[in-house]
Amino acid sequence: MLIDIGTNVFGVKIVDAVDNYSKSYRAGKYMILFVILTFLVVFLTEIVERIHIHIFQYTLIGLALAIFFTLLLSISEFWGFDLAYSGAAVATIGLIFLYSLGMFKNKRSSALLLGLMVALFAYIYIIIQLEKTALLAGSIGLFVIIALTMYVTRKIKWFEENNDGQIQDKLTN
Repeated sequence: MLIDIGTNVFGVKIVDAVDNYSKSYRAGKYMILFVILTFLVVFLTEIVERIHIHIFQYTLIGLALAIFFTLLLSISEFWGFDLAYSGAAVATIGLIFLYSLGMFKNKRSSALLLGLMVALFAYIYIIIQLEKTALLAGSIGLFVIIALTMYVTRKIKWFEENNDGQIQDKLTN
């Protein structure tokens, strides 16, 4: 709002600054997305590799993801948001990757989880930085993720016949 006083101009410009707390809050809104997409990768690995992952292992992964947001907020008070996000992401991704080396049968599955988590954390970071186009970028990204998931899982036989010719859910075997 500017007030014209002859040749002098007086005014106030209101700047809507996005601070570390608001960015951390926005990141926290994406927490469910972090958890669901990470669990999706672990679940699909479980199905494809024909391994059994215990609910306790899923819980530990979920807790590691939840701690990411606590790390992000607390570190951002000292380092700023960008550096805090990078540090918390590296710590969380590294922890889950190292844990997955013991869960999965092969290192290829752990490497795939690592790559997808890096992509997910980068994707969320970009969305947090956007203001006006965050919804559009988020919607397009989620559409691509769902499309890729559908493509990757299209040939999985979710039900199998047992020796008696009865159809059984693959997850209960």
